Amino acid sequence: MSDTRLVIPLTNPQSGALLEFTLIGTAHVSRESISEVREIIQKETPGLVCVELDEGRYAAITRKDNWEKLNMVSVFKEGKGFLLMANLVLSGFQRRIGAELGVTPGEEMKTALDAAQELGIPYALCDREVQITLRRAWASCGLWNKCKLLASLLASAFTTEKLSAEEIEGLKKRNELDGMMSELSRYLPEIKQTLIDERDQYLAAKMWDSACKQAACQLAAGNAAAQSPLRVIAVVGAGHMQGIQAHLEKIAAERSGADHAREALQELDRIPSRRMISKALPFLIPLVIAALIVAGFLRGGADMGRFLLLQYLFWNGSLAALGAILALAHPLAILVAFVGAPITTMIPFIGVGIFSGIIQATLRKPRVQDAQAIIDDVGSLKGLYRNRMTRALLVFFLTNVGSSMGTFVFAFVSATAGRILGN
Repeated sequence: MSDTRLVIPLTNPQSGALLEFTLIGTAHVSRESISEVREIIQKETPGLVCVELDEGRYAAITRKDNWEKLNMVSVFKEGKGFLLMANLVLSGFQRRIGAELGVTPGEEMKTALDAAQELGIPYALCDREVQITLRRAWASCGLWNKCKLLASLLASAFTTEKLSAEEIEGLKKRNELDGMMSELSRYLPEIKQTLIDERDQYLAAKMWDSACKQAACQLAAGNAAAQSPLRVIAVVGAGHMQGIQAHLEKIAAERSGADHAREALQELDRIPSRRMISKALPFLIPLVIAALIVAGFLRGGADMGRFLLLQYLFWNGSLAALGAILALAHPLAILVAFVGAPITTMIPFIGVGIFSGIIQATLRKPRVQDAQAIIDDVGSLKGLYRNRMTRALLVFFLTNVGSSMGTFVFAFVSATAGRILGN
């Protein structure tokens, strides 16, 4: 692993504390590499260990009951259905990569943390939450790129394509999350800044902030070791090393390095404001639908108005119900989809999938075995339908998709009717 080991000596311009960052790039996702990470930490006993993990991924790796505590009804009520889907997609991708490489995804990071805990060494989780990264990427996309991003995420989770020997070797040079992000950035170069470059900056800023806090603690405690460099070992994907080095050196060159790092973290954790069209769309759609129906009454008389109203109710409700049927939803969830879709479409920020998903999760309550098998089940269509947790998510998603399609079909029907009236 020496060819992916980078030592960066720096000085905090505010406190004058000496900081020595040793970046260990995970060049081989293998048992040998995992052992080597442990050996380096045990041999060098640094003052701080940093890893490329966030709280959510760390909990998924270490807490086996994490999914068992998940309440699907609460997920839908809190509007977190799409975020949970993204998290499951990532987990399915990680499991697929782990199967190809013969090692549990994130194991080298967990090993680094285990070694730090055994030796009583402070540690820091330095990656940005995956949900924030995906939400920032989503906010940076236009409508077409949003569709491409969603399709790419789903394809990453459910593809059965086997990796070639060359692709496996390439994946050994980065961790499983980097692999997914790199695939997405190649498919959508417009969001490379969010998926790749921002994470380099975030990792560097979090490492610097954590190191400065640890150095300050040593100094406040009167620790003699505070007079020597605080040695930080950071276990990261090899592909991040050059970017992290550049950002660490940039922070060290700032007169207020610590403040600069904290400001960078705050900015990179912020979800950008939605574009004006995105804010206006939930209000414009009901207005357009209402305007089309009213225009039918005014221009074509009562018969045309009733025709357009019935068309709206039929297409919006039936396609939402069809989505629920395709998800093999409970009959009551299908009925809720049919009745609720035309109503929720007229109410901004409320999707019919929330209600159909809640009904599905209530009447087909997830079992303990569903939570225990969810990561395995999310990787196949058969598992997706078998698992009650993923089935509820499928009902939520396909019902919303069906309702949206119904709105577009109604717009087409209205345009056709308008041309007939014009003639």
